[in-house]
Amino acid sequence: MESAMLGSVVLSTLVGYLSGSCLAAPWICRWAGVADPRSRGSCNPGFSNMLRLYGIRLALMTLVLDAAKGVPAVLSLKLLGGPVWAQGIAGAAVLLGHSYPVWHRFRGGKSVASAFGVLLVLAPAVALGSAALWSLLAWRLKTAAMASLASAMAAPLLCLWWTPRYIVVVGGFSLLIVARHWLNIRRMGRGTEPSLRRQRPGR
Repeated sequence: MESAMLGSVVLSTLVGYLSGSCLAAPWICRWAGVADPRSRGSCNPGFSNMLRLYGIRLALMTLVLDAAKGVPAVLSLKLLGGPVWAQGIAGAAVLLGHSYPVWHRFRGGKSVASAFGVLLVLAPAVALGSAALWSLLAWRLKTAAMASLASAMAAPLLCLWWTPRYIVVVGGFSLLIVARHWLNIRRMGRGTEPSLRRQRPGR
């Protein structure tokens, strides 16, 4: 690999991690004058906890910003013709930044929305297919964790069908998301996983 491309990979990976570390939910809650979601509900700074706590408007804002924040780093590397593995490293850096954010004392989220944004750049059909599956399962089951796990596990299969050259990258993303949901898996086993229904004020 040429030194210029290697420098681009390193820079994109660093930018990806730092931008991934910018959690949307705490900033949105500060702007809206409500409590940080990391201290309420499931304590996760993501779409589903924001939806339960504060409704669809703030939840959608969180989803859009968390999905968009990793796009510049990954897209720039893809446009520069970086190899698939390098694009995957930059994308993984975004997900790791969201999961273990340096700006927020390494207390992050599950990386589902961030993975969606990265996949929109790398494999758009897989991103949209996974999002459709997530939406269907979340609507039917009313449980974000189950929907997230199922769509994460389905993503490599969709990738095999639509964009097979990214299957290793997408498989790595899926493994990270499943690993980040280990507490949810335990709660589902105990039957204590919270539903997506909005909590009543004061809960």
